[in-house]
Amino acid sequence: MYNSIVMKNNKMRTYFYALRINQWLKNFVIFTAIIFSGQLFHWDLLLKSLSAFFIFCLLSSTSYVLNDIIDYPYDKKHPIKKFRPVASGDLSMPEATFIVFVLSLVSLILALFFSLPFFFLSLFFIFLHFFYSFTLKKQPVVDIFTISFSFMIRTFAGEIATGYHIPIWLLLTIFFGSLFMAAVKRHAELVAHGIKARLSLYRYNEHFLDFLTYTFGTATIIAYSTYTYVEKPPQIETEVSKFFNLTFPGFEARKWLMITIPLVVYGIARYAQLLYEKAEGERPERTITTDVPLIVTIALWGIIVISLIYLL
Repeated sequence: MYNSIVMKNNKMRTYFYALRINQWLKNFVIFTAIIFSGQLFHWDLLLKSLSAFFIFCLLSSTSYVLNDIIDYPYDKKHPIKKFRPVASGDLSMPEATFIVFVLSLVSLILALFFSLPFFFLSLFFIFLHFFYSFTLKKQPVVDIFTISFSFMIRTFAGEIATGYHIPIWLLLTIFFGSLFMAAVKRHAELVAHGIKARLSLYRYNEHFLDFLTYTFGTATIIAYSTYTYVEKPPQIETEVSKFFNLTFPGFEARKWLMITIPLVVYGIARYAQLLYEKAEGERPERTITTDVPLIVTIALWGIIVISLIYLL
């Protein structure tokens, strides 16, 4: 009886590991629309954003399991990926295939009940990841642009869920930021494991990936800086904002979001530092959730942005 319970618990852990729940962090970009439109505490829209987040978590896990099935021969030779459930044999091919089928079906049905535009966007997302797993990830440069497009789709999912659009410069910030992180990841893979880690890496070299990292990092900073200067964020009327408006006339018209630019610059620099000094870029979700300076920077940025939009 005890052994049976232990085996079931181990199997459940294997399933959760295969779904890569730690990578669901990427789906938080869905909340961009509701946060920067000033509607975060509109409970109906928040519930819709949470629902969209959950559906895209299922869609993401579908693509991860499919990717593990396709990459099985390569993951077995990888020093880290060989411990993934499919590569290690803890999850059989029929089980993994069944998970892909069930997750695809459930997530798309939920998306259809959400709304027709959301369903088509979800369908496009899953097809993009299917093509990525089968062929696009083997094409240099195309592979990192595909990763960036998947972030853009998540962003649009948040817009569809709330009905609010985000400014173009903020959208470009997400676009270039995701390209930066993808380039960093490829660089880390190339340095740590050489061209054996991924098929597309045979067309990359360190100098080229350095160039992409510098370019996309710089573009991210420029796009975000332009957003903070050009766009006026929505202002929620509170007692605090009334006080500041009376005390400092024209307070809301000032470009207060610009004070967050140094945090974004430091966050990008810190992320690059972790790549070049500790080779941590291969697992960005681990870097973001374990590096204390980066966590503090992200938290401080979030607190300031929320305060400026919803309090001041």
